Amino acid sequence: MHDIGMALLLLRRIRIGPAPFLGLQHCQRCFSARLSENVSNESGTEQSNTPADSNSAERLIKVAIVGMPNAGKSTLINRLIDQRVCPVSAKVHTTRKASKAIHSKVNSQAILFDTPGLVGSREIKKHQLDTQFVSACRHAIQHSALIGVVHDVSNSWTRHALSPVLLRVLEEYAHIPSFLILNKIDTLKSKRILLDIVRNLTCDQLASIRNYGPPTRRRKSRDAGAEEKAPSDGLEGKEITSPSRVEGWPHFTEIFMVSAMTGDGLREVMSFIHANAKQQPWEHLPDEHTDQPPEQLIVQSVRARLLDFMPQEIPYLLQTELEYYEVVGGRILASTIVTCPNDRIARLVCGETNGKLRQINEQVTSDLIETFGMPVLLTITTRVRNKESKS
Repeated sequence: MHDIGMALLLLRRIRIGPAPFLGLQHCQRCFSARLSENVSNESGTEQSNTPADSNSAERLIKVAIVGMPNAGKSTLINRLIDQRVCPVSAKVHTTRKASKAIHSKVNSQAILFDTPGLVGSREIKKHQLDTQFVSACRHAIQHSALIGVVHDVSNSWTRHALSPVLLRVLEEYAHIPSFLILNKIDTLKSKRILLDIVRNLTCDQLASIRNYGPPTRRRKSRDAGAEEKAPSDGLEGKEITSPSRVEGWPHFTEIFMVSAMTGDGLREVMSFIHANAKQQPWEHLPDEHTDQPPEQLIVQSVRARLLDFMPQEIPYLLQTELEYYEVVGGRILASTIVTCPNDRIARLVCGETNGKLRQINEQVTSDLIETFGMPVLLTITTRVRNKESKS
């Protein structure tokens, strides 16, 4: 019963300790305001995001959202800002480079960096990832005042420990405050397991949490049966108060338990982020939601759906490029080309009588309508490398 009670308490925001947040540098502004014209005109509440009072001081915060591949970073960011600006798929490495997602309200603006999943040398060789992919996460952190670590609790093999790759990054940028987001809590049948996960990921720092509960209850919950911990490589040169294995990071300032799919706990995350904004001029207009141009959003949406529809390693062999883009009469007209390495893969992409390609086209069109808030007419064609268009 004590464990159940504490699990319910943990579903709320956990404060480990205050930490000063650093200022940031200037970033480039770019994006078409078309992405949110229709949304802003439909709702009066959106208009209130514009800082109409010139006397009110503008505040800004930048946050690097990092984590392992498929932790749900892009889905989380889309839900946090309530805009579809980050590509999402069920496969790893959907996000290939860092991009900005922007959320503005009253006099506060939050810039969230969506970053590629952190990988080790084996993954880099397996997927032939370029240097930009590997360095994108560190570059985003260097331009941020906060680090948000997204951790997937649905994976029973990895949920009890942070990856050594992630731990090395946190150690390298230990001077930047970090907070932990436990994602996909909707997949857990029993929330009591969250107690053990939090203990491991914070190096058993629960005792320092204010108003967590009576000391006797904390002691009993520690002695309760804990699930088996996944092994983790040690982190050289880092002293912590935890036992022999390094499985977590003891310096998280906040912990949130959320579900990016259902939206549970997301409001508290955004409130925390905006609360740490510092007085600083905004870098984007109130109706801007990303720094990515529309052309790039279209290509990324096509690529993300190819990852969903095509099996195994096939989608990683495909190259997507934009052939045509124009906005005519309040409608987006676009054409993309998917280059396949050979005829066999081209046939797999198209499917029987082009059925699969039509499904992909319909799904991407639906995604883009949600992104741009206006009608989209999209054409996807395939071609074999060094050959003419096939469909």
